[in-house]
Amino acid sequence: MEQLDRVGGLRLDDQLCFALYAATHAITRRYRPLLDEIGLTYPQYLLMLTLWQDGPAPVGRIAHRLELDSHAVTPLVERLEVAGLVRRRRGTDRRQVVVAATELGRDLEAAAAAVQAEVACATGLDPLELADLRRRLRTLAGQLTPRPDPPGTSRAGRQQPKEACHDTDHRTRS
Repeated sequence: MEQLDRVGGLRLDDQLCFALYAATHAITRRYRPLLDEIGLTYPQYLLMLTLWQDGPAPVGRIAHRLELDSHAVTPLVERLEVAGLVRRRRGTDRRQVVVAATELGRDLEAAAAAVQAEVACATGLDPLELADLRRRLRTLAGQLTPRPDPPGTSRAGRQQPKEACHDTDHRTRS
């Protein structure tokens, strides 16, 4: 391993994935006590954000928006319903469950906005820097998200073109 370090081998400090992991944990640690004050966990906060922004939606659409499986969203919805923040009802398609914020849930949006503003301030970034960071992270996520193959094709035997990665300094990779 020593030899690898001398020639630019794997180093924790050079990993993009670790920097993102650490930043994610720092953000959620900053949110946790503030959200506790308004009675939400971080995942519940994200679910409420989708309802405040998009309005009532089927569980599947909420799951897609949060990039989660539907079965991960259902327990969040159940806890929010017990707290009186959301209600569930069957959609016109009886197989769908539509979730909507209650009046109490809608009233919580102002408090959540204050929490978000406090966390944004704690980053030390100005609004333009925050917007640029969000844009760059969304672009990165899009680049790393596998795209489905067109019908009738397969990834088997297909290689990525080598010219796609020009970086010769492997220490800056994921």
